[in-house]
Formats: sequence, structure tokens, C-alpha cells
Amino acid sequence: MDAISNPYTPNAGAAPEIVVGRDDQLEGFRVLLSRLERGRTEQSMIITGLRGVGKTVLLGQFMDLANAAHWEVVEIEASKHDDVRFRQAMFSQLKAALLRLSPRARWTELSRRAAEVLSAFAVSVDQQGTFSVSWDIPPAEGEGDHGDLAMDLTDVFVALGEAAAERERGVVLLIDEVQFLGRTQLEALIQAVHKTVQRKLPITLVGAGLPQIAELAGDAKSYAERLFKFPVIGSLSDDDARRALVEPALVEGVVFDDDAVELATEITQGYPYFIQELGYQVWGVATGGRVHRDDVELAREAYESKLDGSFFRVRLDRATPLQTAYMRAMAELGPAPQKAADVARVMGRESTQVGPTRAELIDMGLLYTPEHGYAAFTVPDFDRFMRRAVPELVVPQVQKRKPREH
Repeated sequence: MDAISNPYTPNAGAAPEIVVGRDDQLEGFRVLLSRLERGRTEQSMIITGLRGVGKTVLLGQFMDLANAAHWEVVEIEASKHDDVRFRQAMFSQLKAALLRLSPRARWTELSRRAAEVLSAFAVSVDQQGTFSVSWDIPPAEGEGDHGDLAMDLTDVFVALGEAAAERERGVVLLIDEVQFLGRTQLEALIQAVHKTVQRKLPITLVGAGLPQIAELAGDAKSYAERLFKFPVIGSLSDDDARRALVEPALVEGVVFDDDAVELATEITQGYPYFIQELGYQVWGVATGGRVHRDDVELAREAYESKLDGSFFRVRLDRATPLQTAYMRAMAELGPAPQKAADVARVMGRESTQVGPTRAELIDMGLLYTPEHGYAAFTVPDFDRFMRRAVPELVVPQVQKRKPREH
């Protein structure tokens, strides 16, 4: 069929033609904004889930809802930056939000105060001038200038929230890949949101990240579990998976046979990204405005090849030989979460020897810990990919240090 009319979107964070199975999260976000607008409090949320379940897409839906409600939106993709670069990025984004919220020509006392606190937040980054403020607003004194990231960011959130409330508007920070925030950065954000809740201000944070986020947030601040909801999103139900596959095709006048849909949902296991990729490949082989089971079978090889060459491979390519061996040993044991001791046994090592490798993989976002002592892949079906990509487990030899010559 015509490639131009292909309705499937297997791209990172690209919104599909229809978003299904996420009604609870969308309604929760609407409630959050509406309650804050009325001066009431509401738990914010951090969406968690494996790669490819649509967390970034859901943040995009939140942005649309916020824009429709005339809220200012600050979009951030977290990276492993030090606190100085994090502070610089936050200053830049929040400054832009303030100017959209209240252009300088119409600043009130609260707007100017928010600008001055932002200036202080920036100036306190580095006394040697590594980070210079890009506007001519004198910094506030005693606010945003403590030199402590959590205290400074809290002052900024409060000042910006008060300026937004005066305008009868709100500000929402949408942060993707939350797991890559440093501990002090996550702690600062949680503390800042906590203070705005206490003040009943219309400013909040909604995030998305890998499954370990709930634990990381709890470690950063003990009250995080009361401040945020941590909804987990995963594969779609059978009915929603069918809709995600069938309805975009119907818009283009193309119909799926029932047995074709059954096979497609079986292959993709209902994971949204997998559905988009398989649908895209099926569209390229089907003819005549109808998709048969044979078309899905024919597209399967191209589908797996595409996943192997991009979605999976880009993660494996970041790994060292020892990290690769660790993941291959996990794959040998199956798709379920695996005990660290069992993985070490498959590798012919002691748990203490491979513990640092396991920790590195968690830090890289390739593994997470669903419970103490266990680790699991953050990518669905990664165990099967590892067995395809690395047919045999090869554990690098530990290099023994040469004795020093006297």
C-alpha cells in the first residue's frame, strides 16, 4: 500500500494516530490542573514504565491538555548533568515561562520579584562567573541565593507560582527521563513542589521515567509518596491493542482480518511501540486495502530486523564487554527478574565480582530493580534480542595486575 498514507508512527515519542488505554492518566492530569486552578491541592504524578510503553507520548498529551487550559508548559528531558548545568537549564526554561506568562512591559510587583529571584538563582551558580545571567534584572537578596539547590529552587517555584496565580494562570513542568536526574536535583524538585502544595500555588511537576523512579523519589524525600502518585503503564489490553492497530488503518480505508489482528497482538504483546513498528511494516507488504494473516507473517521478519537494528541495538552498543556478558547471562535465565546470585553463577563469577557491573547497568537505565536482590531489563523482549545478538555467552577474563618490581 502507499507509503505516504501509512498511518503508523514508530518513532521515539511520536504520537500515534490514536492514543488508547491511557484514559485514567489523562483524567488524573485534568483533575490536577483543575484543582490547582481553584486553589486546592492534588497529588501530582510521575508515570513509570518500561521503554516503548508510551510515557513520552503521554507527556505530549499532557502538554496539549495544559495548553488548552492556558497553562504555561515547561518541557525538560532530564540528562546526567551536574548541578551547575541543571541550574542553568532550569533558569533558562523558567525565565522563558515567566516571560510568556507576563511580558516585561506588563510586569507587576510579583512578576518582577519572580524575575529577581530567578536572577539570584542564576547568580548563585558560580561566584567565578562561569554562568552569567542573560538579562539585566538585579538579583533578589535572601531568596534564591542560599547556594543550596533545594532551597534556591523552592524560592523560585514559590515566586513563579505567586506570579502565575496573580495572572490566574498556572505553570506545569513536564520532565521526561526522570531517572537521569541526580539525587540532589530530584530532591530539590520534590522539595520545591512540596512548598507550592503547602502554599496552594498553581505550579507543579509531572514526570515520566523508568520503573525505579518511585524508589529513587522515596530515597530523595520520604514524603514523596504522599506528594506524587506513581501510576505504572505497560502493555495494552487485548481490546486496546486491537484498537491501536485497527483504527488508524480504518481511517485510510484499510481493514484487518480478525486472524491478522490476533497474530499481530500476539507478536507485539500489546506494547505500543511494537504495535506501531509492526503496523508500519505490515502496511508495506499488504495490498488491496485488506490485511491478511499472511501479510503479518510476511512482515514479521522486517519488524524484528528493524527492532534489532535500532530499538534494541542502540542500547546494546553502549555496553562494555563485561556489561554485555551480564545482560546475556540474564537473558539465559529468561525474561523474568533475575537474582544477582543466579546471574553471577551463570557467568562463573561471585556476586561481589559482578556487583559493580550490575550497578553500572542500572545507572545506564538498562536494568532496574523491581525488588531487593533482583534485576530486570527496562526494555520489553530484550532477553530474546540478547540471545539473537549474542548467540554465546562470553565472559571477559579478569586482567590480573602485574606485581610491582622492586
